[in-house]
Amino acid sequence: MSRQPISKPAKPPSPDKPGRSPANRSLERGIEILRAFRPGSEVLGNGELAERTGLSRATVTRLTQTMAGAGYLQVDRATRAYRLAPAVLSLAHAMKTGSTLLKIAAPLMRALAESQRINVGLAAPDRDEMVYLESIRYSRRVALRQVVSGQRVPMELTSLGRAYLSTLEGPERDALLAFFKRKYGAQWPHLAAAIGLASDQIAAQGYCAVSWQPEVIALATPLPLDGATYVLNVSTSTGDPMELEAKRLAPYLLKLLKDVQRGIELEHPDEGA
Repeated sequence: MSRQPISKPAKPPSPDKPGRSPANRSLERGIEILRAFRPGSEVLGNGELAERTGLSRATVTRLTQTMAGAGYLQVDRATRAYRLAPAVLSLAHAMKTGSTLLKIAAPLMRALAESQRINVGLAAPDRDEMVYLESIRYSRRVALRQVVSGQRVPMELTSLGRAYLSTLEGPERDALLAFFKRKYGAQWPHLAAAIGLASDQIAAQGYCAVSWQPEVIALATPLPLDGATYVLNVSTSTGDPMELEAKRLAPYLLKLLKDVQRGIELEHPDEGA
């Protein structure tokens, strides 16, 4: 069975950080085991999990046995490796069905996507990536990339991620930018300028426009909500100039933002942005 290249965590876990109890460290390490599974990673052995998490082989072995006993990992006896168990999917289902934001945003997103034949997404940050909570695809031209709930995209390259970065200040933003600088090396100055431009666009007009894939233009706007920040975006496949397409799409995106905020305020007045 083919395996994906090993992907190191963007922010390596610090299980031995002072002030944390052994129980908390075990929980954090167990979460890192779950994080190690990415699309294409059907089964992972203890050695692969140790490489991906930075934990010792002995620690990983103990944790995988415990997590299999708890029903969150399944043992593949033929390979002596582990796969995610159905209980993990049930957590995602509980999150999605219990989300007031998704209940309000999804119908509005679908209506916009259908009426304008565009793609509409809602995402949240996770370390150096953005995770789609909802993605409705109605682009007028068939795009090669399929996007579904739970899919991750790079924070530093996408409209979603750059819109989120525009909301950060201080150590949190500095840590992410420092990570991207190490990741990109000599290419960083160009990327840093693009991230800065997106922040300027958010400040000036409430959205940023990005084209990180050929003939795909995306606009995104932050959605602050109850102590967290989500991001809404619209995108389409087009050969038109980005400025022209951004001018066309921006009113729809900003109206969607206001409609979602209004819906949240009506549902839970104390949770409004």
